[in-house]
Amino acid sequence: MSPFRYVRMVLWSFIGIGGGAPRRELAEAKPLALIGVAVLLAALFGLTLWGLANLAVSAWE
Repeated sequence: MSPFRYVRMVLWSFIGIGGGAPRRELAEAKPLALIGVAVLLAALFGLTLWGLANLAVSAWE
């Protein structure tokens, strides 16, 4: 299975995008890979928010 399919399935679970296709693909997905992609995307989201907050604070000073 393509890494982009895992990303699509995780994004579907995070924010509900992708229609019903990720739900059907879930049966053939590897659980460890899904967990890894989910942790990676959550960390990327958190780091993005942290970076934007630091940028806003530094621009304020």
